[in-house]
Amino acid sequence: MTALQSTVLLSDDRITGIPAIESGEPLVDLFTRDVLTSGQQFAREPVADRLALADTFLPAGIRLHVVEGLRPVESQQAIWDGYRAELEHLQPGLAAHEVDRLASRFVSPIEVAPHVAGAAVDLTLVGAHGPLDLGTPIDATPEQSSGACFFAATNISREARTNRSLLADVLTAAGLVNYPTEWWHWSFGDRYWAFVEDRPNALYGPAYSLA
Repeated sequence: MTALQSTVLLSDDRITGIPAIESGEPLVDLFTRDVLTSGQQFAREPVADRLALADTFLPAGIRLHVVEGLRPVESQQAIWDGYRAELEHLQPGLAAHEVDRLASRFVSPIEVAPHVAGAAVDLTLVGAHGPLDLGTPIDATPEQSSGACFFAATNISREARTNRSLLADVLTAAGLVNYPTEWWHWSFGDRYWAFVEDRPNALYGPAYSLA
C-alpha cells in the first residue's frame, strides 16, 4: 500500500460525513497573539491561542511563521478549480471522482475546507537568518515536489526531516493536527481534527457565518 492509499484525504466520506456544529468562537488577528505572519492573518481564537502556545515551545531563536490563515470562499473555490483543471490536463481520461480525490491531496473541497472555517493555518519555521529548510516551499503540489510535500516524505534532507519533526512536536503539543499531504497545514476544530481526535463533530463551519 502506498502512502497516498493509506492517507485519509479531505474528500473521504469519513471526513465529509462529520457534522460541523458551529461554536461561534470569534476570528482574531494573529498579530494580537504575537504570532509572526505574512501580512494580516486571521484564525479562530482557540487556533490563535494554540499557535501562540506552540511558539513558546520552540528553541530560542526559532519562531512559527504563518503564511495564511482564514481564506475567503471565493479563493478556496478558485484554488480547487485551478488544481483540478491541472490534474485533468496531466491525466486526461481520469474519472471525475478520481480527479476529485487526487485534488483533495492539495486543496480541500469547498464544503469541508478548514481554511474557510478559520480553523487552519499554513505555516513554517524561521530563524535568525530566515526560513528554515522544511524540504519544499509551502504550497508545493505533489506533482511539483515528487511527493516531498507529504509530511512523512523520505525524499528530503536530514535537516528538513529534523525541522519537520520539531514543527510537529510543538504544534501537536499545543493541540493542532496536520493534514499528512501538506507538511505546512495544521488545524484545530475542523472536520479533519475531529477525525484524528475521534470527536463526534467539528467545532466550526464557514467563517462567513460570523459576519
